[in-house]
Amino acid sequence: MEKELWLWKTYAMVTTLLLVVLVASAFALETQRTKFSEIDVQRINIVEPDGTLRMVISDKSKFPGIIVKGKELPHPDRSTAGMLFFNDEGTENGGLIFGGMKDRNGTVSSYGHLSFDGYEQDQVFTIDAEENGNSKRSGLSVVDDPDWPITDLLTIPHSEWQNFMKTHAPPRQRIYLGRTADDSASLTLKDKDGHSCIIIKVNTDGSPVIQFLDAAGKVISQLPRLNQ
Repeated sequence: MEKELWLWKTYAMVTTLLLVVLVASAFALETQRTKFSEIDVQRINIVEPDGTLRMVISDKSKFPGIIVKGKELPHPDRSTAGMLFFNDEGTENGGLIFGGMKDRNGTVSSYGHLSFDGYEQDQVFTIDAEENGNSKRSGLSVVDDPDWPITDLLTIPHSEWQNFMKTHAPPRQRIYLGRTADDSASLTLKDKDGHSCIIIKVNTDGSPVIQFLDAAGKVISQLPRLNQ
C-alpha cells in the first residue's frame, strides 16, 4: 500500500513538472523573435496588440484602398506599390509610393511620393519626384487642408465628387519648393486662398528673379526690375 502511494506521489510530481516545462516552453516559443535571412512576401500588415492597423507594406496587386477607422473604401485611381501609415484609430495618415517603367514606345515614366495627412483629411506635406518622357519635376509642398472630414467625400459615388467640390472648400497649396517642368528652380509662397504672392526663381538660363504678385496673379514688382 505504501509502495503504491509512493508511486502515485512520484507520478503526480513528474506530471506536474512536465506540465510546468511544457507551459514555460510554449511561453518562450510565443515570445521569441523569428529571424529570416530573406523573405518573399506580397503584403505585410503591422498591427497593435488589439488588431488596430498601423502600417501596410505591399506590392501593387495587394495594395489597399482608403482605410478609415479600420474600414476599407475603394480608392478611385491608386494603383501602385509602397507603404501606408495609419494613426491610432486605424485611419490612413500618410504613405510612401513609387513606381516607373518604359512603355512599348520607349517612353520612360517614374515617380516617388512621400506624404503625411491631416486628421481625417488628405495630404498636408509631400515630397514628390516625377518623370514622364522629357518632362521632369521634383519638389516639396505644404498644403492647408479644409475643415470638412474626407469621409464626407469618400462615402459618396465618385461620379458626384465634382459637384461636391463645388460647395466645399478645396485644399490649398501654401508653399512649393522644387524643380519645375520648365527646368527652373523655384520657391513659391501663397496666401490662404492659394494665390501665389512671392516667387523666388532661377530660370533655365541661370538668371535669378524675385517676383511679387497680386491676388489675380499679376506681377506688381520684380527684382531685377521689370524695365531692366
